[in-house]
Amino acid sequence: MSSGKVLTSVLAGFAAGAVLGILFAPDKGTETRRKIAERSTDLADSVKGKVNEYADVITEKYDTVKQKISGLAAEGKDMLNQARDRGNAMKPDIRDTMNS
Repeated sequence: MSSGKVLTSVLAGFAAGAVLGILFAPDKGTETRRKIAERSTDLADSVKGKVNEYADVITEKYDTVKQKISGLAAEGKDMLNQARDRGNAMKPDIRDTMNS
């Protein structure tokens, strides 16, 4: 199961438990609504925090992959240039062999 699905399931369970706990508590309606509002705010803050954490992780991984790809592209370009230079250096020898 992906970490996104796990996080969603955990948060949904947390929210359902919090709401049910508050609704079945023996408080006045205004107190219950206040508690629901507080818990909703807490849950929203928690979700925002987790989303920010995942965004940071994804950004770090993206940057790492981007750097690796840039490095590989530079290596490939260097290898291509070296091969071209070697081919150009061999041209006179090949021409001499062909003309002999």
